[in-house]
Amino acid sequence: MKSLKPLIILLCCVIVACTSSKSMIQKPQIITTTFAKNQPLTEIEKQNWHFKDIIEDSIPGISLDKAYNEFLKNKKGDTIIVALLDNRIDRSHEDIKESIWINKNEIPNNNIDDDANGYIDDINGWNFLGNTKGENVDRATFETTRIVRKYKDVFKAKELKDIPDSLKKEFILFMKAEQLYNDNINLIKERLDMIESLEKRTNDAYTYLSGIYPDSLLSGKNIIKLSSKDSITNRMISNYSYYLKYSDWTSRTRKQIDRYFTIYLGLNYEERSKIGDNADSIEDTDYGNGNINASKSSTHNHAIKVAGVLGANRKNNLGIKGVSNALKIMPVCTSPSGDEQDKDITLGIKYAVDNGASIIIMTFTKFLVQREDWLVDAIKYAAKNDVLIVLSAGNSSSNSDIEKTFPNDYFLDKKEYVNNVIVVGGVTNLLNEKLVADFSNYGKESVDIFAPSEKIYTTKRNNSYGFESGTSVSAPIVAGIATLIRSYYPNLTAAEVKQIIMESGISLDIMVNKPSTSEEKELVPFSSLSKSGKIVNAYNALLMAEEVSKKKKRKK
Repeated sequence: MKSLKPLIILLCCVIVACTSSKSMIQKPQIITTTFAKNQPLTEIEKQNWHFKDIIEDSIPGISLDKAYNEFLKNKKGDTIIVALLDNRIDRSHEDIKESIWINKNEIPNNNIDDDANGYIDDINGWNFLGNTKGENVDRATFETTRIVRKYKDVFKAKELKDIPDSLKKEFILFMKAEQLYNDNINLIKERLDMIESLEKRTNDAYTYLSGIYPDSLLSGKNIIKLSSKDSITNRMISNYSYYLKYSDWTSRTRKQIDRYFTIYLGLNYEERSKIGDNADSIEDTDYGNGNINASKSSTHNHAIKVAGVLGANRKNNLGIKGVSNALKIMPVCTSPSGDEQDKDITLGIKYAVDNGASIIIMTFTKFLVQREDWLVDAIKYAAKNDVLIVLSAGNSSSNSDIEKTFPNDYFLDKKEYVNNVIVVGGVTNLLNEKLVADFSNYGKESVDIFAPSEKIYTTKRNNSYGFESGTSVSAPIVAGIATLIRSYYPNLTAAEVKQIIMESGISLDIMVNKPSTSEEKELVPFSSLSKSGKIVNAYNALLMAEEVSKKKKRKK
């Protein structure tokens, strides 16, 4: 008989929101409890662990099942428009198609701007990565590449002391970009050297063996059957068999390297020539098209994953359930494979606001931007129009307080310039030191809250499904909760929704590994890695939202 493994438990201090008559917002109540530690998830739990309850299920989910089962039954809410600034989406996916926004004021395919919003035939949203001919851009250069290309001749062989005050800001940006650009070039060269070394060893082994055996015996299936009395030949057979296992990987990696050199880091690659606009002019808006759908040959496969987590059909008994169906998803295409343009992000935010979005999701980050002023203006525009913006924190295992990413809602002094933006980091389903996803960015001043982000089951292209990890799946979880709040409690502002989400989360008195690319990990309090120090909780957020909503109504 197999020996029984002892049950390992973890003692945690969990802080759960409870009501208080003295405050508009609920005060925390501290509950000490024990959890089963690292118990294997069932197959069903693997697909929906992020909906579980930390108290009842001992899984650090968002208590969404509890919210639907105990709180949202028989409640009716408004339909919320959620703009997804991402790449083109699989609009016909079986679990998403009913959730795609339709512009009812636009007549399809008549080449007329029927609703006079400045965009022709924007039936489901707008694609800023295309042109009026219907052609689209799937890949683009990195921002560092654009900056180096723009200024390399202007600042060649110059130092800061040689630069006039009017160009010092651009020179400093160029120096940062050039360093990052060169780091990327060197990294890709190292990978290329590794690939070429592997290819050479493979060719050398083949040359040796082909002098002894016919090609028919040197295939992947037959090579493992070969043996020789000669030790050198046997070693060559073993080596060649090993190299063949990685031939597909080698081929794919070489193609990726070629794309890096020619596109992402290509100083001569001009993707905007196809789009036809001036990327340096925010006034040049006559570009793009209404095609938000990803073709089967497109590289665009990110938006469908985000959309599934957010709003996959909860009632069709297919695939998965999204966080909310009280919504319509407005695809706004701004994200190629590569880096987004500041201009596209800016105009994308304004398009979403002007066309009725109450929530905007952006799950991309950049380390450098050329026109932060445009982004700030767009985010302020969203705030002025009571639109909530949900951002992913990023996946570089870095402290965003130190390594600033864009877009964001704060200046260098760490002071927020708006109160309508939520930045979301990522956690795993492990209630131990590995709670925070090792890839997630963090920051006591720059990241607001954490949400599930590892091995989240979601929609993929062509009616398929699979697991995804990254803060790109934690952001739509928070956006989905915000959608529920805005649906059932429409009298709450974007700022109030943000406050509710942050204050109603679950606090864990636990030491966790601080995300890092280093093998050596530093243990820090979970509360030190974000502004709220919490994991988002749908059940608590809805309870708090109802209380705040009722108080606002009573005051009127």
